[in-house]
Formats: sequence, structure tokens, C-alpha cells
Amino acid sequence: MLEVEIDRSSGFCFGVVTAIESAERELHSTDALYCLGDIVHNSLEVERLRVLGLHTIEHEEFSRLKGKKVLLRAHGEPPSTYQMAERNNITIIDATCPVVLQLQRKIHKCYIETRAENIQLVIYGKKGHAEVNGLVGQTEGSAIVVEKIEDLDKLDFNRGICLFSQTTKSLDGFEKVVTEIQKRISKEVTFKYFDTICRQVANRLPNIKAFASSHDWVYFVAGKKSSNGKMLFEECRKANPNSLFISEVEEITEPLPDGVKRVGVCGATSTPKWLMEMVADRIRELNAK
Repeated sequence: MLEVEIDRSSGFCFGVVTAIESAERELHSTDALYCLGDIVHNSLEVERLRVLGLHTIEHEEFSRLKGKKVLLRAHGEPPSTYQMAERNNITIIDATCPVVLQLQRKIHKCYIETRAENIQLVIYGKKGHAEVNGLVGQTEGSAIVVEKIEDLDKLDFNRGICLFSQTTKSLDGFEKVVTEIQKRISKEVTFKYFDTICRQVANRLPNIKAFASSHDWVYFVAGKKSSNGKMLFEECRKANPNSLFISEVEEITEPLPDGVKRVGVCGATSTPKWLMEMVADRIRELNAK
């Protein structure tokens, strides 16, 4: 008898849940609600909300919008977005994740306090990611974004450094960046670093490893745009080579190989629970004997 288990630790994080609930609540009482960027990096969930009336727009369209309601997703936005909304009489429904909001304030405070001291503000994160754009905006565009160790060549190690992290980056990667900076920075200047990684996200790593290694076969469900999904899947595959990345139920077309008894279904912080449940049902249907 095949056993199919859905990982209880997978699925939407707190920030995404709050943003989606905000959208659904507003859609009950408004004719037109816009969202600046995909509310979550999962095309099926975006489509579900589109049917309910949520229109996804990008910054170019936002700049032309006037007198409408716009929801800001969990990733957060730079100050320039709020300023444009005020100019264009746009009502903001702010669903920025509290963890991201706290980090934005921390970075802005650090920028104000250190800008006269020639200190470099550095953000460990994915360049161009919505959250990172919002964080860089707190420094009037002056923060330096590093994605990997090689990017540290952009820094001047004879000047002080303050390091922060995008909330969804891996703790292991952040620690490697900290260690490398400590090796290279001049002893004459200061280096301060702040672990600003969301623990709800960081804890997914050990959980996903344990879950993957306890099954014969694993389906990892996430949107193709999800950077969190890509990172978690790599850890999933390391723990269990029999791990497959899928974004839709229709990608499962064949029964499982002989000998597979325990199947796990897990996903990213942007993966809806209803989608993982559909995947589990599809597995049971294809492997019914």
C-alpha cells in the first residue's frame, strides 16, 4: 500500500498568508483592486486571485495609475513607491511582511546614522528581487547587493561595512559571506553584521532535509519564479536524489517506479496547501492498484 504524506511545514509563510488574506478581504468590498507584482511566486495562486478580481500590474503601469486601490505584497516596496502613490491619489493596501518592514526600518536607520562616515551598506540577497529592491530603496539606492562570495570583490575592504541579509536567504550562505568579509577586511575599520534572516523561512531547511530523507520519493511543488523554491529544492534533492521539481499537477504523468512505498509532497513558502493536496490526490490516482 502506497503511503503519500504532505509536509506540514511546507506552504505559505506568515507574510504570504497575510497578504492573500488582505487581498481576499479587500475584494469583498471593492470593484477594482490592483497588486504591484505577483502577490506570490506561484502562477496558479495568482490565477485563482485574478478570477476573484485581483489585477497584477508592474511598476510602469503603476506609475500611470490614478485614484485606484493597490495592494503591496509581502516583499515590500521602496519609499519611491509610496511617494508615487501619494502623487497619483492611489490608496495603498500595505501587506508588507512585518519581518521585512522591521528590516527596512533597521536598514534606513543604519543608513541615516552612517552615511557621513563613509560606511558601506551591504545586502546579501538576490539582485533585482522585489524585497531587495525595497531594502536598497531605504538607502537612496546606495546599498551594495551581493549574491555570492565572488560579488565581495565589489567592496572596499579599507572602508567600514554594515551587512544585512534578505529575509529569505539561507543562513549557511550568510555565514559564509560574514566569514569571507572577516578574512579580508582591514583591521583599521569596523565590520558590523546583522542576521536578518526570517527564522520561519530558515527553519524550512532542516525540516525539508529531514522530510525528504524519510521518503522513497519526493515531489517538490513550487512556482518556477520562486527563488525560495529553487533554494529549498536543492536541499531537498541533496537529502533525497529521488526528488522531482514540479509546478503543476499535470506534470505528473506516470506511475511511480516499482519498490516505492513512501512518497512525500513538499514545497516552498509560496506554495499553496491546496496545490500540494491536489498533487497528493494525483499520485494516489496514478498509483492505485
